[in-house]
Amino acid sequence: QVQLVESGGGLVQAGDSLRLSCAASGRAFSVYAMAWFRQAPGKEREFVAAAGGGTGGSALYGDSVKGRFFISRDNAKNTMSLQMNSLKPEDTATYFCAADRLPLRPVSVLAVRYGDWGQGTQVTVSA
Repeated sequence: QVQLVESGGGLVQAGDSLRLSCAASGRAFSVYAMAWFRQAPGKEREFVAAAGGGTGGSALYGDSVKGRFFISRDNAKNTMSLQMNSLKPEDTATYFCAADRLPLRPVSVLAVRYGDWGQGTQVTVSA
């Protein structure tokens, strides 16, 4: 099991940028795919981005954030980040980081693939 703590959320205006971080502890970090999901009030949890584990891990993005959000990970520091640019009001949500249940699997958009979740960090984008 891994413990995940998100940070970096806040209130910004449309067009601004924000960087979220996720700190992991409790087990080997580098070999597990990691992901960001978000959930707005009254809506289902939505896949945002994922980064593969191991060397040369691939990245995957949700359609609504492609070209604006960028995921990265620092395996030496057991951290993952989400750089969010050109934010829109519809990006308003609670953002969660998540870790895959098993090591060295390809990234996935499916929330059920991820067994450990952080508590979330709120991002609010005003028009």
